[in-house]
Amino acid sequence: MLARERVAVVDHAPTLAELTPGRTGNLSVRRGDRFAATPTGVPYDEFDPADVPVVSLDGEVVAGEMKPTSEVPMHTGIYRRLDAGAIVHTHSTWATTLAVLGEELPPIHYMITAVGRKVPVADYAPYGTDDLAELVVEEMEAADSQACILAHHGLVVTGDDLASAVENTFVVENLCRVYLQARQHGTPAELSDEQLGTVEEKFQSYGQ
Repeated sequence: MLARERVAVVDHAPTLAELTPGRTGNLSVRRGDRFAATPTGVPYDEFDPADVPVVSLDGEVVAGEMKPTSEVPMHTGIYRRLDAGAIVHTHSTWATTLAVLGEELPPIHYMITAVGRKVPVADYAPYGTDDLAELVVEEMEAADSQACILAHHGLVVTGDDLASAVENTFVVENLCRVYLQARQHGTPAELSDEQLGTVEEKFQSYGQ
């Protein structure tokens, strides 16, 4: 069941060690009405595909030897309402700094269009709750963004697949760092909607 997706979770999970302290991050990848997710509280390099939990969009564990991440409500909430193929959640340093400030990431660099025109911030709610999931989904929908900062918590980023979700997470984390560092020297200027639209058009033909 979801064999390829469970392998993908194992393959990409160690990358969380670069993005989040300890065992505090999680990721998942979806196929149809089920998704494979990192197990809760396990070092990122200490589980195999057979251990990887498979969860329905109702939050029911249907396969796997281990319990899934405590953030199942956030993953199911995003998959039920947003067009996402994969999710990465981290407590990465620079995004979490904005989270502690309760601030969104504005469009200070054109690469933000990898996830939208800004990264909104969702109000605080306890981790692993339906309340947090609802706040996150509402902000992502309102901003038409593939990423969201979670107040006093961290960051969640989506993508078409795990590779793109992980790449987008690094993009957002880097932009959070640039933004916070730039603020030490002045007030960062923001790109206009017209400028961002031009970038979005150019990105449609980017790559091979």
